[in-house]
Amino acid sequence: MKRIDVETRLNESRNLILASMAALDEEQLRRPITPSEHDTTNYWTALDHFSHLALIEQNFVAMIRRHVAGHENPVGLLSGPEGTARSREQIMAIVHAMTDEYQRDHHDDTLSVAVSLTSRARSETLALLSELSDDELDEPLEGAPWADGTIGGVLGTNADHAALHWRWVTQTGLLD
Repeated sequence: MKRIDVETRLNESRNLILASMAALDEEQLRRPITPSEHDTTNYWTALDHFSHLALIEQNFVAMIRRHVAGHENPVGLLSGPEGTARSREQIMAIVHAMTDEYQRDHHDDTLSVAVSLTSRARSETLALLSELSDDELDEPLEGAPWADGTIGGVLGTNADHAALHWRWVTQTGLLD
């Protein structure tokens, strides 16, 4: 994916999710709407979905930085520390537990704090994007199941991720 395309998608997505979140009132931001995929007794709010974007974006940046540094398993999900392959179910259990922990840690944050968290994550993504060559953007990120598996594709996935979570928020009838 070309640099201009990645950056355009990231900026357009950021503007859209910020406008969408700003349009919600406090009750809409904090209403429990979707059960956690780790613990179905724990419900996520629209604000939780928004804050979660920061965690994933920071994780993608860390994975890409490990790749650039020559790490053998930069994504770190397909196999455990001992090298044993993980099943899709094991991978998803790890991901869901991690995201639930982050959600619980940030559940009481204000919209302003969530904007700050996601802004910091996006700034790290844009800084990384500015550091990478065009050839590096085209490199496959070993173990990455997102987009086309290239570094540029993974960075651009952050835009799709925001749209996915907004779709989940709106499909619940929150805005009815």
